[in-house]
Parts: sequence; C-alpha cells; structure tokens
Amino acid sequence: MSSLTLREETILSSIIRQYVALAQPVSSVGILEECGLDVSSATIRNDVAHLEEEGYISRPHYAAGSIPSDRGYRHYVSTLSPSQLPMEVQFMFNHLFHQVEGKLEEWLNLAATLLARQTRSMAAVTAPRPAAARFKHMELVSLQPQLALMVLVLEGVKVHQQLINLDKIQSQEDLSQLAASLNKKLAKLSVARVRTATAKLSDIEQYVAQNVLRLMEAEDRRPGREIFLDGWQYLLSQPEFHHSARLAGLMNMVEERKLAELMSISRDPCLQIFIGHENQAEAIKECSLLISSYGLPDEPLGSVAVVGPTRMAYHHVIPVLSYIASLISMLVTELYGASPPSTRQTAS
Repeated sequence: MSSLTLREETILSSIIRQYVALAQPVSSVGILEECGLDVSSATIRNDVAHLEEEGYISRPHYAAGSIPSDRGYRHYVSTLSPSQLPMEVQFMFNHLFHQVEGKLEEWLNLAATLLARQTRSMAAVTAPRPAAARFKHMELVSLQPQLALMVLVLEGVKVHQQLINLDKIQSQEDLSQLAASLNKKLAKLSVARVRTATAKLSDIEQYVAQNVLRLMEAEDRRPGREIFLDGWQYLLSQPEFHHSARLAGLMNMVEERKLAELMSISRDPCLQIFIGHENQAEAIKECSLLISSYGLPDEPLGSVAVVGPTRMAYHHVIPVLSYIASLISMLVTELYGASPPSTRQTAS
C-alpha cells in the first residue's frame, strides 16, 4: 500500500520524467515548473524530503536536486496505466516483419534491431531451442523405505536421474504404479503443459511431477541457444555507461552467455521488470532488465529483452517490448500452424 499522498505521487512522477529526459538531479523549482502545482516551493521541498525519507529518491545533500532510487522507479512502474503503441508504429512493425515472412532468424534479428532503436537501449532476443524438453518416460526405483531414485527419459533419449525423499514409506510396487500413472498423464508433454497438468494430480503425483518439472526446466535452460543482440551504441551514449568497468561487466555477461541464461529462466508469459538491485547478476545491479517471452500458446519458445540504465523511459519501453514479443508470437504461431496466444499483460 502506497504511503504517498496524491501530491507526492505527482512530484515523484515529475522527478522521474525529468531525470529520465535530462540525466540531471531535479530541483524543487524544476518540479514546480513541470507539475504546475499551486503550492509554494517550501511545500515542494517538504514533500521531497518525505520522498527521500521513504527511500523513493536520493539527494547528495539537503540543497541538492533529486535522483530517483530503485524503489522510486519500482513504484512508478507499478502505477503506470496500460498503454498501446500508436497505430502508425504498429503498422510499421507489421510491415517490416512481413517483409521477411517465414524466416525465423531474420524475424529475431529484426526484432532486436527495432527494439534497440525504439528504446535506445540494448536489445536481446533468444532463438527457440531446436527441441524443447518433452516428457517421454520415467521409472521410480526404491532404494530405502523413504528414498527413491527417479530415472527420467526425455524425448531425444536424454536421461536424467535424481534422488527423491518420500514423506511416507513406499514399496517398489507402489512406486511402479505411481510411475505408470505419471507416464500415462505426462506423455509427450512440454514443460509448460507438465506445469499445467500438475494441478489435476494427486498429492504424491504432484510431488514427483514437481521433481520432473525441475529437471525439464534445467534441460531447457542449458546453454546453446543463439542470441541476437543490438544497441550497444545506445548504451555507450548513456552517461551511466561512461564508466568502462560497468560496460565491460555487461559485455562479459553477454559473452559468457549469462544474459541468455537469465532470459531462459524467465518462463512467465507476462512481461517481467527487474530494476537495479532486484537483478541477481552483479553486472546489471545498476541496470533495468525487462523480459517478455514469445512462442506458441502455453509453450514459450524464446525471450525478448531490453537492458539499459534504471533511468529508462518505462512508459515507452514497456508497450514496445510487449508488442514486439506478441508480434513474434503471432508470426511463429502462424509458421507452426497453431492458434495465436492471448494478449500479454504487464506484471511488476
């Protein structure tokens, strides 16, 4: 629940808009001029002091201008109203993508280029895996009264083994029946469909299926998928990346395929936004990472992402990223002959 008054909300939004545009600390006078509030400068300063106390902004000293914090950006993003791209931009995107109809690699490369150009940030698009993990067969072998070995076979003869601790004593006969039941219910299912199917399973079937799911997700996260990148030049033009160490850290992250790994971990169909220290990777703790998946209905195939400074025009980047991800999904769905996925919604 927000502890901010309506006027403080207005002031915080003004600080963020001005800081995003100018990359300079925002003064109380600047806030008053931009907002057009019918209050005194002293009132603005008091509200700014409260925003600082609550951690929404920072100031080097009392008389200095305001800089949004990670918490301030997070609050701002969570209060943004859903918006769509102007129709002329949508038409342009559709036209450009249909110029390379039926060529997946060209679509993904074009997506990275357009996304980088539109957001003035670095854009990354992961290609689909040659074959997503699909359940084929499993066996459960009793080792001890409450310990079993799960042998999982995925399509393509990929074999995984894992020890499973059981809450209750299970005989080999019990385990064999359990495995037979799951083999029937999960046959040929992808990660997304196994996740959906678990809701209809018994408690012990759900427990085993969760272990199956973790192994399948790990298989899908294995490095190897191609990543399309664009927009380094836009990062170089940002004052936040004038420090070579920060840019080098991000470049190393890309070269070591850690960015692609982060993108593959995100299987949520909603757009995900990680701001500053919300990111786990040290190299991007002063950046924002926005990720959206694309693919077939109920089956994400790849991800589209934007990486840039936390000083990002979120109100513009979010609809651009969402639309491009949805457009790729539509094209891929047509290519594979399935129904198009539903419209995406943003999630903080």
